[in-house]
Amino acid sequence: MGDISVSSDSMRLIWHISEDFQNSISDTSRWRIISRPYAWRPPTDVYEIDNAIIIRVEIAGMRETDFAISLIGRNLRIRGIRQDTSEKRAYHQMEIPFGEFSTEFELPYLVDSNEVGAIYRDGFLLITLPILQPKHINVEEG
Repeated sequence: MGDISVSSDSMRLIWHISEDFQNSISDTSRWRIISRPYAWRPPTDVYEIDNAIIIRVEIAGMRETDFAISLIGRNLRIRGIRQDTSEKRAYHQMEIPFGEFSTEFELPYLVDSNEVGAIYRDGFLLITLPILQPKHINVEEG
């Protein structure tokens, strides 16, 4: 039987099930193992202006320290936790999600990671990703 590997994540423990273990399950069992963490996605706009991609995330009730933003190549990931109050209550309607959220994007262009900026104001996280401009190389006559 295959191994089940465990790796930790800064926000929670995730269980990763190895491919060998998944392949060892009989096809006739009709079970599928899907590793998918519980997370919700906040409303997000992605648009382009001049030489930058802008990502605007509507996520009220947080602090700047509640976000984790990572950029690897053209992949941007935004994660965080919106805390709920600890008061006891009985909901009649509940539409405002809380807890851990995660959203990921594959950007259409490479961006200049040295110039990326993020601002959290008035309930919106605004990330500016300057598009990496091609470097022109002059050819000298030799």
